Amino acid sequence: MAEIRLDNIRKSFGAFEVIKGVSMDIRRGEFMVFVGPSGCGKSTLLRLISGLEDITSGTLSFDDKVVNQRAPSKRGIAMVFQSYALYPHMTVFDNMAFGMKLSGRTKDECRQRVEQAAGMLQLSPYLDRLPRQLSGGQRQRVAIGRAIVRDPKVFLFDEPLSNLDAALRVATRLEIAKLHRSMHNTTMIYVTHDQVEAMTLADRICVLRDGVVEQVGTPLELYETPNSLFVAGFIGSPKMNFLSDGLAQPYNAHTIGVRAEHVRITSQAAVWSGTVIHSEILGSDSFVYLDIGADEPFIVRETGVSGHRPGQKLGVAPITDHIHRFDQSGRALAKASVRAA
Repeated sequence: MAEIRLDNIRKSFGAFEVIKGVSMDIRRGEFMVFVGPSGCGKSTLLRLISGLEDITSGTLSFDDKVVNQRAPSKRGIAMVFQSYALYPHMTVFDNMAFGMKLSGRTKDECRQRVEQAAGMLQLSPYLDRLPRQLSGGQRQRVAIGRAIVRDPKVFLFDEPLSNLDAALRVATRLEIAKLHRSMHNTTMIYVTHDQVEAMTLADRICVLRDGVVEQVGTPLELYETPNSLFVAGFIGSPKMNFLSDGLAQPYNAHTIGVRAEHVRITSQAAVWSGTVIHSEILGSDSFVYLDIGADEPFIVRETGVSGHRPGQKLGVAPITDHIHRFDQSGRALAKASVRAA
């Protein structure tokens, strides 16, 4: 496993700067997830770590050794891409063993490592099949297995689940989580735009925006103490409710945020009131969308099946300890502990 340090890393394509001075440490054996919207620079940052893109300025170190000029093949990494990139004429076994054969490993060593990785990924029954005979999830596991057999110090995943349907994404996400636990000596860096993947897989998450790090922390830290409006709105599903102007004035902030699960429907101590726009009934939970005069519908989560119908008038109140306050620049303020008079 490797400790990775990024010190003021920058990447420009001509006059356009994509990565704007990123500095961070990725710990040995850690599962770090880069997350953010399309175009934020997360895949570019991963390619800089891998060596597939040259660093414009700054220092990248593996275990305190600068690797800026080191070839990708010399960095001890293995990368899994969004596309499976399997050889269609080769069996699963040959796809997984191909890199080892090129590096001069013996047949016995290739077979041993492939069979071990196949067992870990539940691919043992498919070693003699061609890629076209596999499901999308199985193909992605073959791509992961091809990386495992190289015994890398660092695993890099570039949106590996984005081509899978919803059910396969969940199943493969579980496989990757189990893989990390079984390979606890391997550092993993995972790129995704899906905050659910980030929350469920990561030891820590790095939220990127326009080539800049917005916040790094554990999933719970980002959920409970986002340091900006951007992070607060990006982490959590559904996204946090934001209120500004007069709706936020009782809490002495330019903007306040409160999550759907931290709001209660009440007729006695309502802070805001509005009209039901829509109710999403999911079985175990329901989400009620209200028009309370804000720019976007205000979402309230209820346990079980909601009985509220469009057009109904409701009052709502936040759980005060879970209110997030933000200044005019969008940075977080200290949480309000009591409602202002």
